[in-house]
Amino acid sequence: MGSHFRSYIWDPVLILSQIVLMQCIYYSFLGLWLAVVDSLVQTNRSLDQIFSYEVLGFATMQGRLSMMAFILNSLTCALGLLFFIRRGKQCLDVTITVHFFHMMGCWLYNAHLPAALSWWLVNVACMALMAVIGEYLCMRTELRAIPVNSGPKSNL
Repeated sequence: MGSHFRSYIWDPVLILSQIVLMQCIYYSFLGLWLAVVDSLVQTNRSLDQIFSYEVLGFATMQGRLSMMAFILNSLTCALGLLFFIRRGKQCLDVTITVHFFHMMGCWLYNAHLPAALSWWLVNVACMALMAVIGEYLCMRTELRAIPVNSGPKSNL
């Protein structure tokens, strides 16, 4: 049987390592963005900013800045999709998986599912941004022209 262009081979170790890597990117850069935001307004850092749904809100300045950090993090994670996932078809799957594990972490941290509408709105918006921008970037690289003849051209 002939080789297929970009044939997909089931590799669970690769898939798990990509999910773990994207989860590490998600929390590392979220921590970095929150640290930058906290340094701007001189507030204390805590795990509540990452896992507590009550922190994300439109009413306080810290809540709005935390939302901004989550949105900036989704843009950073879209770059992670470009560099480490590299397949447009897998961007949505990986994005939903990363946010699902974040929801599970919030559930464990708070001992119940997040109940604030602002938490759900921010996370759905971040999922959409991360998936759409990541897929756009991956599709751009997948659709680049493939050079067919790289040898010297002869003049016939």
